[in-house]
Amino acid sequence: MNRTGIFAVVYFLLYLLVQVMLFKQLVLFNSAFCFFYVAFILLLPIETNTLILMLIAFLLGFFVDIFYDSLGLHAFSLVLVAYVRNFWLGVITPQGGYDAGEGPTLAVNGLQWFLVYAIPLVFIHHFALFFMEAGGFGVFWFTMMKVMASLAFTMAVILFLQYFSFDRRR
Repeated sequence: MNRTGIFAVVYFLLYLLVQVMLFKQLVLFNSAFCFFYVAFILLLPIETNTLILMLIAFLLGFFVDIFYDSLGLHAFSLVLVAYVRNFWLGVITPQGGYDAGEGPTLAVNGLQWFLVYAIPLVFIHHFALFFMEAGGFGVFWFTMMKVMASLAFTMAVILFLQYFSFDRRR
């Protein structure tokens, strides 16, 4: 295994541990949940194959499901994000294209591009997760409130992480 693969495994475990040890317990007003682990899939290199991306998403979602006792909700939601991610990256491709080997990060592409990239994907994750958890659209507005509050909370944490790890050389 090369250096990049080792870093990917370490980051996988780090995102999983931070999610289940810290963010599982951190809920704001019983409606805003932080699903920080979505950032792992969002920040993988752009040229990552969709099938590999979906496999990694399934494994990460499966392990989160084990700790959350959620019977596949996180795995499904994260695989859905992984499936849509490369299509969405194609839709929002900048005029000059993407640099080879780079991840879709704030440092590389800027705040506006990163928000346009991340917010719809995190929304898809939260929408699928919370509506499956609710068992349908019976409590639509309450579930949408949870989706939007969790979207804001998750994006704030992801942006904080991006600014915290911002590469100063760029």
